[in-house]
Amino acid sequence: MNNYAARKDGLEWMSLDDFEELLADKPAHEKWELINGRVIRGMVGARWEHHIIIDNMGYALTDHLRKIGKPCRVFRETFFLKDRSQDLAALPDLMVRCGKPAPGKTSFDDPLILVEVVSPGSEARDRLEKRVAYQQLPTLQAYVLVNRDRPHVEVLERRADGFFAVDPLTTLDAALVLPAIDFTMSLASIYHDVLPAN
Repeated sequence: MNNYAARKDGLEWMSLDDFEELLADKPAHEKWELINGRVIRGMVGARWEHHIIIDNMGYALTDHLRKIGKPCRVFRETFFLKDRSQDLAALPDLMVRCGKPAPGKTSFDDPLILVEVVSPGSEARDRLEKRVAYQQLPTLQAYVLVNRDRPHVEVLERRADGFFAVDPLTTLDAALVLPAIDFTMSLASIYHDVLPAN
């Protein structure tokens, strides 16, 4: 197909089908996403702090889910979240998804929790474009934004009348709480080996 077009703004726009064809021609080490039909070339080789935060949270989430016996898994930043209705193919930093997947799946469209580690280069996209797209996913219960460089965690929780922003967590003794999976994690643990304890 490859019938996408560059618009006046100089950006490429395409359908999810065309994006999947585009990916087939890209080197495996490159990071590409499709957000609301807009092609985005992501950063490869994020700072080490980004990876440690993902490790800290990923290990804690996985351990918690196993301990409580909840049939959910944690997927990291190389596994696609796709939603055809939005022309969305995103690579969230962490995705919690429940239920046994079909064999051979390479993407999901039904996350329970999504986490993005926010840096100056990704902040606008994470807070605006991705937030709008993620909140349209009917299974999503919480979207978590973790600042890479300082203790600052924001949670958008699904309530009966839509998503609600919980007060930001800004001290290392504060705790992230995700009621959908009965999970609690201190910011000190989230930022372990990234930020000084005091």
